Amino acid sequence: MIRAVLDDLISARAAGTPVALATHLETGTQALVFADRSGGELDLDADTVAAARKAMVSDRGATVDTPAGRVFVHPFCPPARLIVVGAVHIAEPLVRIGALAGYGVTLVDPRRAFASRRPFEGFSVVDDWPDDALERLAPDPRTAVVTLTHDPKLDDAALGVALRSPAFYIGSLGSRKTHAARLHRLRKLGFADEDLARVHGPVGLDIGALSPAEIAVSIIAEITRTRRRAAVG
Repeated sequence: MIRAVLDDLISARAAGTPVALATHLETGTQALVFADRSGGELDLDADTVAAARKAMVSDRGATVDTPAGRVFVHPFCPPARLIVVGAVHIAEPLVRIGALAGYGVTLVDPRRAFASRRPFEGFSVVDDWPDDALERLAPDPRTAVVTLTHDPKLDDAALGVALRSPAFYIGSLGSRKTHAARLHRLRKLGFADEDLARVHGPVGLDIGALSPAEIAVSIIAEITRTRRRAAVG
């Protein structure tokens, strides 16, 4: 590994930036692939760059057959993130199950009386307005965003930022009627139907969930399905 590639890899890992190391298996030449760029002594074609970015989502290495020979891509990534907007009852099991599933969980709610409750002790809690919080948190392709408040002032603010980001999953709690009204409001903000198709609503897999814990399980299940299918699609 040449020093420049090693230094960039060390810097990316220290900063918590997802990156994949691509190595030509015959020559040993290497390059790094980030979410928005790539570089190094190894020239990468578009298919190899795409495969490296899929590896960054799945956390699984892969060997790619290229016109120049076989290339192995090895992802180096921090934990995937789950941003939950709304410190409501469903958020209590959701943050715990999300953490157990390996996500770095952040709870966002400007209502301090909600967010400071004991069930959320030990989790990262942000009490800024959701759009400000998400702008700062900067959802990336390894981030899931779930809104739970039922309050358009909070949920829509978060969804607007999430839809402009490359987050791999966006979900919002509410009935079909509530979701239809939500999509109508987002269209008025300028989002196209293609954008709105990214919002999972009602959120979670349809498993007949009733309790907050069951709903949380359905949400994590849908997040998992979306993430893993995207990695191999």
